[in-house]
Amino acid sequence: MEVARTLSIALAGLEGTLVEIEADVSPGLPVFSLVGLPDSSTLQSRDRVRAAAAQIGASLAQRRITVNMSPAWIAKSGSGFDLGIAVAVLAAQGVIPAAAIAPVLHLGELSLDGLLRPVPGILPALLAARAAGVRTVVVPDSNAAEAQLVDGIRVIAAPDLAAVLRAHGARIPLTPPRPAQAPAADAPTPAAEPPSPPDFRDVIGQHQARFAAEVAAAGGHHLLLQGPPGAGKTMIASRLPGILPQLEAEDALAVSAIRSLSGRFDARGGLIRTPPFESPHHTATASAMVGGGSGIARPGAISRAHAGVLFLDEAPEFDRAVLEALREPLETGDVTLHRAKGVARYPARFQLVLAANPCPCGKGWGSGKDCSCTPMQRRRYVSRLSGPVLDRIDMRLQVPPSAVQSGSAEGAECSASIAERVRTARARQQERFAAHPWSLNSQIPGPQLRGRFAPEPQAARLLEHALGRGRLTLRGHDRVMRLAWTLADLSGSPRPTADHVGRALTLRGEDQR
Repeated sequence: MEVARTLSIALAGLEGTLVEIEADVSPGLPVFSLVGLPDSSTLQSRDRVRAAAAQIGASLAQRRITVNMSPAWIAKSGSGFDLGIAVAVLAAQGVIPAAAIAPVLHLGELSLDGLLRPVPGILPALLAARAAGVRTVVVPDSNAAEAQLVDGIRVIAAPDLAAVLRAHGARIPLTPPRPAQAPAADAPTPAAEPPSPPDFRDVIGQHQARFAAEVAAAGGHHLLLQGPPGAGKTMIASRLPGILPQLEAEDALAVSAIRSLSGRFDARGGLIRTPPFESPHHTATASAMVGGGSGIARPGAISRAHAGVLFLDEAPEFDRAVLEALREPLETGDVTLHRAKGVARYPARFQLVLAANPCPCGKGWGSGKDCSCTPMQRRRYVSRLSGPVLDRIDMRLQVPPSAVQSGSAEGAECSASIAERVRTARARQQERFAAHPWSLNSQIPGPQLRGRFAPEPQAARLLEHALGRGRLTLRGHDRVMRLAWTLADLSGSPRPTADHVGRALTLRGEDQR
């Protein structure tokens, strides 16, 4: 019998490597060997394949079966290799023509009775397959909608192993209909009607904080809101995604691929166009925040918030190591996770919004006469947000108690009006940066800020004065310039003026030295 070959994909992060699955059936003791650096979940494919083949009337031969997954130096993880292993072995036995499966990529998990179960990561896997030149893929029925989002690939969706073999020319009898089963644990739940996003009209007063949220949305800036409990910090942060524009095609594809890899993507509505909003609890670990897990690291909260908002409520309550782990992604817009079995890179260009109380008891506002915290407790609480982390936050605002605000929710501006101004400001940025690899003011490189995108001379002198007085660090200097560009876009000015720089300095506050 000849060696049969078919294709599959090994994912490391959002990047995939084409894997050739080779099967050889030769005389000898009945042993099923699986080689090519599989992990424990992939090794279990042997039992699933043997049971599924027997259930559809195509039992594996009582011979020596060897399956190799090449390149053998790349770690193989997950149950998505089940289908490829099954068709390769059955082709080596002569059940189906080996030539029929050689150029086809197979992805899917097998149940013991031969059903095909969905697997996560179909979207990034097929994007990698298309880049490698694959033109035909076989996936479970449950993954069909997601697979069809990738143009240029012929998708064959099958309910079970018998249907796959028949599609490749095997004479397998039709399987009797099975009773309806509960969906697999990793199958996406049916899409529910999305709830209406919260509206800025509900926020009473807090005009400066509302404006800061608008500036953050317009330019992609990071924001810190500090004030007593009940001042409206969480309300404002949760309404920020409602004024962000819909995702462009590239970001929508990246966000959808990350959701697919996390097993949380329902493809029936197409690519995800709504900016994501992630709000992890303050007990989250560093691995939960940046990504981790055994084998190849999985995406964390910062990657799931890519092209959207990462909101850390009660930010000083987060473990210091978790907050410090955000420093590099805030600068680079991605995260690279090194593990013993491989390296995974995920996009992580998010808007960070922090909310913090003034002290542990939350009453250390104004005169602080009702505060029960000692000076040492206050210092320790505030110092949990380190200088390097705060230096990367564009705007740092004090949010006063809502009780001192005049007015009510009646007559307050709604999110739709704010979103229209944000869209206009972003359109100006896209036009200005059309010839550059960035699209938002928050992404302008430092050298460009002091060259082509330098502010007016009077505004530049104002910045130099603030830097010379020690009010700004050099990083803060650049972030104020980026803020000034966003303020200019919101006001329709062609270039930042001294007024824009002055307001940006107010929104920035003083840097810690």
